[in-house]
Amino acid sequence: MKNGVLLLLLAYLITFSNTSLGSQLTVPVPIDYELVRKLLINQLYTGKDKTAHLWKDNQGCSLFDLSDPKIEGQKGLVRILNVVHARLGTGLGGQCMTLLEWNGRLETFQQPVLEAGGTILKFPVIRANAYDQQGHALKIDRMQDLIKRFAEPRLAAVKIDLNESRQQIESSLAALTTEQNKAQMQRLLDTLRFSEAKAEKSGLLVKIEFDAPSQGQLAPSEPAAAFTDDEMRSWKVAWQQWEQFLTEAIGRAASDTQSQQLRTDLQAILTEARGAFQLGLQSNDVNGKDPVRTFFLTTWDKLAPVLRLVANEVPGAEGLRYLTFIAATDVLYQIEMISEPLGLTVSSDGLRQLGRLLIRPR
Repeated sequence: MKNGVLLLLLAYLITFSNTSLGSQLTVPVPIDYELVRKLLINQLYTGKDKTAHLWKDNQGCSLFDLSDPKIEGQKGLVRILNVVHARLGTGLGGQCMTLLEWNGRLETFQQPVLEAGGTILKFPVIRANAYDQQGHALKIDRMQDLIKRFAEPRLAAVKIDLNESRQQIESSLAALTTEQNKAQMQRLLDTLRFSEAKAEKSGLLVKIEFDAPSQGQLAPSEPAAAFTDDEMRSWKVAWQQWEQFLTEAIGRAASDTQSQQLRTDLQAILTEARGAFQLGLQSNDVNGKDPVRTFFLTTWDKLAPVLRLVANEVPGAEGLRYLTFIAATDVLYQIEMISEPLGLTVSSDGLRQLGRLLIRPR
C-alpha cells in the first residue's frame, strides 16, 4: 500500500513532465475499499484462512481471533465488520478447560487521521459494537474487555507511513531520472506528504501534496531510444503472460453469463493496446499522433472496470499487485485530464522508459 500508487505517480511526474509550476502540487488518489481490505489482510490477517490472531495466552487455552473483514465507507468513517472467535480458559492437568467462549461479529468505525506533519495516515477506532451470531448486542463484560485490550489497538495500529516509503521510492525512481535531476527528485520526495484523507462511500480519497520543480529547475532528458529486436522479444513474452493471466482471471471472477462478454470486451481492448504499444515501443516516428497517448485517453474508462473486477477476485499478493496498478493508473488518468496547465503527458517515450524497467532482469 505504501509504495505502489505513489511510485508510479512520482515516476510519471518526475520523468515525463515539463511542468512550469514551481510551487505546491496536490493530486487526489482514490483508493478502492477492496484494495484497503487486501492490504489489511496482507498486514494483519496473516493466519490460516486469513485470520488475525490478536492474542493467545502462554498455555494456548485463551485466544482472540478476527477473520473475514469487510470494509465500507459510512458517514465519513471507515466501517470494518469482522467475524470474532474468542475463548477464555485455564490449564488443568495438562488440558485446557474452557470457561467462556464467544463467536460473533465486531463492527468498528474508524476515522482517517493525518499525523506527523501529514507523513502518516492512521485509522483510530471511534467506536466499536459487538454482536452475537443472531445480531444481539454483546453483554459479556470480559469479552468487551478483550475487544478493548486487543482488537481496537491492533486495528487502529494499521497505518500508511510515507517516511517508511521514501527510501524504496527513491531507489526505484533512480532508474527513471537523469543525474542532473536527482537533486530535484530528492526535494520532491522530502516534501511529499498527505494533505487530506476522507472516507467516502466508494473508497478512501487521499490527497498527496509535494513541491513541484519548476521548468527551469529540470534538466531536459534525452528521448528514450526505440526498442531493439531483443527488447521487443522480451516485451512480447511479458505481454503474452499478462494477457493469459487476465483472460484466465476473468473466467474465475465472472459468472457463466458474464464471462463470455467480459472475455470479448477484454480481448478487443488488449488487441488495441498491443498494436498501440508495439508502435510506440518500436519507433519515435508517430506522425504527430502518439499511439500510446491516444490509446490511454480513449480506452482507460473501458479497461479499468474490467481489470478491477478481475483483481477483486484474485487472492493474496497477486490481487493486491493488480489493484495497486489500477489505482496508480487511475491517478495518471486524472492527471492527464488536467495535463494542459501542468504540461503532463502520457507518451510512447514514457512507455519505453517504463517498459525497460519491466523487462530488465531482476
